[in-house]
Amino acid sequence: MTAIPGTEGYERSIQRFIESSQALDFAEVCQDFLDHLPLLAGRVLDAGAGAGQNAAAIAKMGHSVVAIEPMPDFLAAARATYADLPITWLDDSLPRLQRLGSASAQFDFILVDGVWHHLDESERSLAIAHFALLLKPGGKCALSLRHGPAGLGTCVYPTDTNRTLEEARTCGLECVLLRENQPSIFPHKKDVTWSRLVLLKPTSTPDADRDGGTSNQLE
Repeated sequence: MTAIPGTEGYERSIQRFIESSQALDFAEVCQDFLDHLPLLAGRVLDAGAGAGQNAAAIAKMGHSVVAIEPMPDFLAAARATYADLPITWLDDSLPRLQRLGSASAQFDFILVDGVWHHLDESERSLAIAHFALLLKPGGKCALSLRHGPAGLGTCVYPTDTNRTLEEARTCGLECVLLRENQPSIFPHKKDVTWSRLVLLKPTSTPDADRDGGTSNQLE
């Protein structure tokens, strides 16, 4: 199988990554996103699930989760560790998400945590467009953007919050949360900061409101 460029480097620290990831507390790492998860049981996509700890935490909240991950060892560890939870594990990758199929409006919430810096600008543009299609009206997409030198994953690209927001607006998504200059939870990573944002897919557009709500915001 052809390696996904954004996964380069992780193959040298597979067990270390799995153990450190599965020890993380979702409520601490993604605390800015907690209030934006669906209030009722919903359908959630974890896009870049790693070792599966975020997908597991969300599933324990009562949501139905689809988790995609391109690294076979990470996916196998996630499946084994969280086998008792209602999670669909897929060998898939950003930005194309080919295993999800072409159906739109599938998800109430999409989580993209610790992934964005592994995509180049063209891949990010394509991913945002896919998220806009995959979200249900009223659904939200939460992204964390890493700023700083490479970690275990060595294929990294600079992240630009403003450019990501511009791409989102182009695809009809609205920013409802922006947190910048967030420190790493790891005390030894003083040179790493994070931006966290939540994007909303409106239930209608201004044009749709004026025309009686019949327009499709993505057309």
